[in-house]
Amino acid sequence: MDACIYRLRLRDILSICVIALLLLGVLMVQSASTNITGDDKWEWTQRGTRHLIYALAAIATFFAVGRIDYTKLLEKQTSVWRTPALWLVLLAAISCVLVLVPGVGKEVNGARRWIALGPIQLQPSEMAKWSVVLLLSYWLTHRPVNIDKFTGFLATLIPVGILCLLVVIQDFGTAALIAVCGLAMMMAGRVKWWHLAIVLPPLLGAAFWFVYHKEYRWKRMTAFLDPYASPQGEGYHMIQSLLSFSTGGVLGKGLGNGIQKLGYLPEDTTDFIFAVICEELGLFGALLTVVLYLGIVYVAWQTVKQKRDDLGRMLAFGVTTMITTQAVINIAVATVSVPTKGMSLPLVSAGGTGLIITCAALGLLYSVTRKDPEDSDYVAPLHRISPESWERLGKAA
Repeated sequence: MDACIYRLRLRDILSICVIALLLLGVLMVQSASTNITGDDKWEWTQRGTRHLIYALAAIATFFAVGRIDYTKLLEKQTSVWRTPALWLVLLAAISCVLVLVPGVGKEVNGARRWIALGPIQLQPSEMAKWSVVLLLSYWLTHRPVNIDKFTGFLATLIPVGILCLLVVIQDFGTAALIAVCGLAMMMAGRVKWWHLAIVLPPLLGAAFWFVYHKEYRWKRMTAFLDPYASPQGEGYHMIQSLLSFSTGGVLGKGLGNGIQKLGYLPEDTTDFIFAVICEELGLFGALLTVVLYLGIVYVAWQTVKQKRDDLGRMLAFGVTTMITTQAVINIAVATVSVPTKGMSLPLVSAGGTGLIITCAALGLLYSVTRKDPEDSDYVAPLHRISPESWERLGKAA
């Protein structure tokens, strides 16, 4: 036993990263929400308490879903209509339609993106994101249709396209995120390049039209080129976010001591919470956040390399691509590297059901790592232990 080196298992690394990001989110949402009460003391606000409750529920969901056998959840069916992933897509599509119905969908700050279910608010676009990941993981590995043919490729693309069209009415950024991650999964699933080359130009043209068609979206694009041309208008968010970084410095001002959250930085608990982290925790807080996301990427990368079944590898790739792409976009917006787009920082920004749904998706990644044959508590210091050696090693221990 002394000849062996103890190491963290992949699922342990994943758990640490997920829980750490959730706890970081609880602290930063609580700190950022102190501008609501105007109280100088560190007392729990209503928003901070609410986020803490959802974070605890998200952790419970993460481990509960992690105990589910993903192969049973997405096993190949005799009929494609018996696939749970397809029914989840249909449920997400219906929810995206219902959110547009007056009296059903709830409007906040001019955006109708939520369905009120008593004290709980359901965001259909979150369901759409993860239903696409589950559907493509099933579709590209079990292949109920021949995706080598163009008709089979269209059968794969149509459900994703319909959801993107329904989501784009509510949130252009989330629709673009679904499209990008969907295309990435198709490329990983070995869809023919010339099929993608046919549909990509129309998709890019449609994306440009949706941006240009709405004046406020186009102004965001142009304001990005020179934020100081409209410091009280479209450039305001970007300028205030940059001020958070510049005043935070290397060590930050200290937890709870930020100034920009006191009414200067809009959406400080959601879209721009990374700016609050940088102001209060400095460069250390920013690097810590990035490292935790890279930890999730590392787990997925190792899982993709080691996993034997295609379903597990595709599921790990899809879940991580969705999480990290959203995180990269949020951080890029906060650092004014790309035009402003309302998109939360996964696991950190204030959220409700979306936080729980995201942790459910990460729970599936946890489930994949649990079935990894190379995921063990011990590893030989200089070489891999053969399967026959594991039994002898266990007896020696």
